[in-house]
Amino acid sequence: MAYAERRNSYTARSTRSYADVGLETAVLNASPTRLVTLLFTGARAAIAKAKIHMEAGQIPERGKAISHATRIVDEGLKQSLNLSAGGEVAENLSRLYNYIIRSLYLANYKADIEQLNVADRLLAELQTAWQQAADPQPQAIDESQSDQAQP
Repeated sequence: MAYAERRNSYTARSTRSYADVGLETAVLNASPTRLVTLLFTGARAAIAKAKIHMEAGQIPERGKAISHATRIVDEGLKQSLNLSAGGEVAENLSRLYNYIIRSLYLANYKADIEQLNVADRLLAELQTAWQQAADPQPQAIDESQSDQAQP
């Protein structure tokens, strides 16, 4: 039995290491636009983990996942804003990121899953908007071209 436990631990570490290498490769090869998409995905994944830990009553794990999401929003998304060049849009995004961070703090402090849902919904909307702005759907381009072809 001890061997099986050690093997499972080894397998878990190996899997984690493999995933870390995959993420590191994705980050190193990513354009700035793709990096922002990865930040949104990472923050939302951390929130999803926090929900699972919250529902299971795993307080330390919940705190770790929420802290991870908070760091991604604060040190990744918010710090990537160029407030001088971005003007009002960047200022509004900064305020929205601050609101998301507050929601995450409240979720952890009060064990409030609804605050996690608020943060996740806002990040999902921002992620969708970012992806649409950064990579317009080929279908939308095709539709506009077909509209022009019609008399």
